[in-house]
Amino acid sequence: MKVRKAVFPAAGLGTRFLPATKAQPKEMLPLVDKPMIQYVVEEAVASGLSEIIIVTGRGKRAIEDHFDSAFELEYYLNDRGKTDELAQIKTISELASVSYVRQREPLGLGHAILCARALVGDEPFAVFLGDDIIGGAATPCMRQLLDASDRYQAPVIAVARVPSQRIHQYGVIKARPVESRVHEVLDLVEKPKPGDAPSDLAIIGRYVLPPEIFEILVGTAADARGEIQLTDALRMLRARRPIYAVEFEGRRYDTGDKLGFLKATVEFALARPDLADDFRTYLKSLNL
Repeated sequence: MKVRKAVFPAAGLGTRFLPATKAQPKEMLPLVDKPMIQYVVEEAVASGLSEIIIVTGRGKRAIEDHFDSAFELEYYLNDRGKTDELAQIKTISELASVSYVRQREPLGLGHAILCARALVGDEPFAVFLGDDIIGGAATPCMRQLLDASDRYQAPVIAVARVPSQRIHQYGVIKARPVESRVHEVLDLVEKPKPGDAPSDLAIIGRYVLPPEIFEILVGTAADARGEIQLTDALRMLRARRPIYAVEFEGRRYDTGDKLGFLKATVEFALARPDLADDFRTYLKSLNL
């Protein structure tokens, strides 16, 4: 079946960005003038996905408002003749069909995905982690995964090579290359010690999954923190059928990390024609 639906887990508490996230969702923190989650939803739409499912939690109402129509704002902009701003605002609410489901407790990524089961139904689907913003390639990252999934008729995950000193922060795959930038997954390990990592290929926040993952997640035991890990479910899925990994083309920004967020902010600003020259001049003036 053609993949139509994309699931966005967005129920996390954003504790690494406190106090900024005390009263607003982390996903709504802006990179220049656009909230982080919008970049990722735009990637989904550019990849051909038409139905967006966002898994939210308490305090996430701003996400729903962002992708909804804003009649008062639209009226104001229209009345003031601000046509460019009006078109930009309308584009957000017209991006795709967006649905929401609540994750009542923070019980892990696997549990968040399981919360979307009723909305996904019995069809394959994509998963996007909003902390990973990926751009800079002619073909969107998720489209690269979907194309590989079509070729191999199999689940696909995104991977990138990570330095050994950071490998313990990721799920990591043991892999066998099958074509340029594509690997068959032989095993998956969640956050291994540097000396125990089976490779330097870390799992990045993009997945194409079959509906049977829901059944597997139901039977996946919680870890020591009481969370259901997607990596554990993927290991069980791999015992049933092949899984492939794509070393995607493009630049990945880890905006779930403060330093990564700052780097993304600078680079996204420098990529903006209306800001680049003045901002570059300012950065040079700092003489750092």
